[in-house]
Amino acid sequence: MRLSSGLEVIEDHEGSGDPAGRGDRVTYNVRIFLNRGDEVPLNETQAEHLPHHMLRYDVGRILVDHTIVLGSREAVPGIEQALMGMKAGGHRKVRVGPHLAYRDKGIPGLIPGNAVLVVQIWLREVVPKGD
Repeated sequence: MRLSSGLEVIEDHEGSGDPAGRGDRVTYNVRIFLNRGDEVPLNETQAEHLPHHMLRYDVGRILVDHTIVLGSREAVPGIEQALMGMKAGGHRKVRVGPHLAYRDKGIPGLIPGNAVLVVQIWLREVVPKGD
């Protein structure tokens, strides 16, 4: 798999089925960490404002089910690019440079500007383009 500069795969556990590609609708979960290891409590912050059907509990942790169409710029570029080629049931851990994440703005109170992130991604479902 060809990766953009600023995106590095740290771990890759293949799932099953067809790989996700541009135009496919995918459902995924993420955990985000600052490069030095501190977890960003983004799932917990988002969960306060979301309906229960969008939440998943995994090993005592709350995860938000995100559903996007790949290639439609609905997620930060680093996450969207990391999802490309993954298969349902797969897990990937990637290091994402600031230009593929939240750039110099960050997310106030959660992610500082120009932060390098380590992101764990679980791909739950792939619905092929046209289905």
